[in-house]
Amino acid sequence: HVQLVESGGGSAQIGGSLRLSCVVSGDHRMVAWFRQAPGTTREGVAGPGDDGSTSYAEFAEGRFTLSPDTAKNTVYLQMNSLKPEDTAVYYCAMDFFPESGNCTGSGYWGQGTQVTVS
Repeated sequence: HVQLVESGGGSAQIGGSLRLSCVVSGDHRMVAWFRQAPGTTREGVAGPGDDGSTSYAEFAEGRFTLSPDTAKNTVYLQMNSLKPEDTAVYYCAMDFFPESGNCTGSGYWGQGTQVTVS
């Protein structure tokens, strides 16, 4: 039974930082981060690219860092230099490529964690 549980969201000031965590249980496959702002479609933030390296959305390049900790079964998303447009619900997902949204397996989502930047 696969479960993904996000945490670490909250309120941040413009220019501030937050670190999101995604604890994974039940299996160990590729995990990516997505986000969805009100009135918009869900978009990829960071995760495995087609070539196996970490892929970042253009808005995340240089500000966000994805880092897995296999010992803790946790995938982190460090977010720095936050902007108001980063306000969204952030989700971690298993089996999805962040660039295309394509699913390579059964596909699992966490419940999401709210990030608000003001």
